[in-house]
Amino acid sequence: MVGARVLEGLLQAPEFARVLAITRRPLGRESLRLANRIVPFANLESQLKGQSCDTAVCCLGSSLEEAGSEAAYREGVQACVLAYARAAQAAGARRFVMLSCWSADPRARTPAARVQGETLDALGAMNFESLDILVPGPLLGIRRGARAGQLLSMLAVVLVSPLQRGAAQSRRAIGAATVAEAMVGAVRSGRRGVYRYDFSGIRSLSRMRSRT
Repeated sequence: MVGARVLEGLLQAPEFARVLAITRRPLGRESLRLANRIVPFANLESQLKGQSCDTAVCCLGSSLEEAGSEAAYREGVQACVLAYARAAQAAGARRFVMLSCWSADPRARTPAARVQGETLDALGAMNFESLDILVPGPLLGIRRGARAGQLLSMLAVVLVSPLQRGAAQSRRAIGAATVAEAMVGAVRSGRRGVYRYDFSGIRSLSRMRSRT
């Protein structure tokens, strides 16, 4: 839901001569600047050996419900994200842009938030020259295979979101398109160091997408 939009944004950015998209399935998208590598995510590091890049963007995500257990969630999300980050670093990436969630916290009681928090801590320890972490609240957009119950939940989130102010604002729902624009904005920002963007930061960063 976010990754496809990020890809389009990168392909429209003239400063990128080549975009290498790492996916489980063929994208069905063609561009002279696009190379699509279909990779078993269990073998990310070995499959990407020998590649080179300046920037790596990660939109890999899932839910604990989809994974089925905390152990499966760690294997399917945390292990893959960190393997991808190691492969990117080996390829020469100086910037890593990561999509996570507002609840990510290694001390969280809920397993998904705890695993996400641990993953972000591990990324921070890798010492990328630039690490941009986006932690949005609920994402608004149509997911592949979305069910009626999920659409109703999204509607409820939309109705509640304007009431969330102050500290609760960081948990406000935000459009997947806005998050994607912010990720492209992070790539183009030129900032060095570690940055973590919540609702307001993501909205601000999304406006960098159109800058040259």
